[in-house]
Amino acid sequence: MERLQELLPQADVFVHGYRPGALDALGLTRAKRDELAPNRVEVTLNAYGWQGPWSTRRGFDSLVQMSAGIAHAGMGWANADKPTPLPVQALDHATGYLMAAAVLSALAEAASGNSIMHAHLSLARTAELLAVLGKDDAESAPISPATTDYGTATEASGWGPGHRLDPALRVGEASMRWDLPASKLGASDPVWPFTAN
Repeated sequence: MERLQELLPQADVFVHGYRPGALDALGLTRAKRDELAPNRVEVTLNAYGWQGPWSTRRGFDSLVQMSAGIAHAGMGWANADKPTPLPVQALDHATGYLMAAAVLSALAEAASGNSIMHAHLSLARTAELLAVLGKDDAESAPISPATTDYGTATEASGWGPGHRLDPALRVGEASMRWDLPASKLGASDPVWPFTAN
């Protein structure tokens, strides 16, 4: 936590997945974060939201799919006899895109001289947003992984050689790429990868 307090004043954006009260318990209260980085954009994610009896519960994509009823729909899709979460961690992906949009929106507002925005997202809220969209009534065959879903280059990772999944979407001619392979937790020093001149 000490290293985070050293890095935070240099940050334009602080994205984290701490549950309500978790940073407070570590001594990094909202007041302390405001003191260290008053002009930061803060975007945070948790499993079950920011108020109510489940707000402090730990959770992850598949667990939220089970508790939100999405896994019940997945049971029919997978032709299974028990609740089955949808593949590719649908809530993680969808919430990640919403978080990126929140960061860009907040930075645009700040660049226009408007007040600094903060965003609070949850996997459960994303599940609700997806549920409101409804289902397509058309029958479709279960989706299975295909070799075309993956990039062709083999890269070394912290867990051995692997292939990346191709990006789920494209934006014009922009190329989505990563300079570094996936690595195990703690494999890199806690530093900013680049600094402005």
